[in-house]
Amino acid sequence: MNDFLFNAHSGLRYLILLFGVLTLVYSNYGIISGKTYDSKIKILASSFAGSIHLQLLLGFALILTGRFQPALIGHIFMMFLAASVGQIPVSIMRRRPLEQRSYLPHGVGALLALMFIVLGIRAIGRGVLG
Repeated sequence: MNDFLFNAHSGLRYLILLFGVLTLVYSNYGIISGKTYDSKIKILASSFAGSIHLQLLLGFALILTGRFQPALIGHIFMMFLAASVGQIPVSIMRRRPLEQRSYLPHGVGALLALMFIVLGIRAIGRGVLG
C-alpha cells in the first residue's frame, strides 16, 4: 500500500504541472487577446487547484503510513502554500459578477503556485521532471 501511495503521489505531479502550465498559458492568451472571461479558464484553474488538493491528501496519507521525516517539512510547507495560492483565484472569481471576472488572477495564481510546487519538489532534493 505504501508503494502505491508513494507512486501515485510522485506520478500525480506531472498532471498537476500540466494543469498549471495550461492554466498559465490560457490566462495569458486571454489577457493578451482581450477575450471575455469564459468557462475554459474556470475549468482549467479548478482542475489545477483540485489536483493539488488531491496531491495533499495523498501526501497526508503517506505521512500517516509512517513515511514522515523532518526533512519533508519544507516540502510540506511549500505544497500547502501552492494549494492555497492555486485555490484563491478560483474562489474569488466564482464570487465576482461575470462582468468583473478577468484572467489575470488565474495567471498570477497559477504562476505563484507553480513556483511553490517547484520549490517544494526541490526542497526534498528531487528534480521537477525526473
